[in-house]
Amino acid sequence: MEFADWAPVYERILADFGFERRADERARDVLAEYAEPFDLTRLDCAGQRVAIAGGAPSLADETAIAADADVVFAASTAVDVLADAGIDTDLMVTDLDKNPETARRLTEAGTPVAAHAHGDNVPAVREYVPEFDLAHVLATTQAEPADAVYDFGGFTDGDRAAFLADHLGAAELVFPGWDFDDPAVGEQKAKKLAWAERLLYWLERRRGERFDVLDGRRDGIDALP
Repeated sequence: MEFADWAPVYERILADFGFERRADERARDVLAEYAEPFDLTRLDCAGQRVAIAGGAPSLADETAIAADADVVFAASTAVDVLADAGIDTDLMVTDLDKNPETARRLTEAGTPVAAHAHGDNVPAVREYVPEFDLAHVLATTQAEPADAVYDFGGFTDGDRAAFLADHLGAAELVFPGWDFDDPAVGEQKAKKLAWAERLLYWLERRRGERFDVLDGRRDGIDALP
């Protein structure tokens, strides 16, 4: 996805949450201090079935979906759940809020990590990113891309992973470990999950695909243009 396509949706997210675009841009610029250009061909998904593993408790019972995929992109703690099941992750997508040690270990082992900067995680960016092997860090932002910081679309770790897989040519996306109605999350997280649902619905329509994670839910989703 090009930023010109993403920008109008991004503006709606900023307005809905009351976030400041300048804060995202400052975070992007901090991440750019550490970021190196990333060779996206390392993550080529052309013709592949890509599992977009979410961090919901259901993932523990759905690891076979990831195991059967050609490529696995995992959001944050989903990496640890998959590892416990003996499943390797091809890319971790994280805004560094839960398991930065996992991200560090992956980069040291040569597994790419998409590290994301946004307006309120600058301290985490400064603390953790310099500890990573930067040759294996794909730096991302939700603001306009700059330098070696990329924007492929998406807002939460999970839906950003889906937008990235789409950008990289994935033929099919499957979604183990997702729960848009998780009763254990707080109000803001629930709002973010609602946006993740809207964004995936937007993405499936752009792709001409039907994501099984949205089955039975589409009529209740506020569609994006």
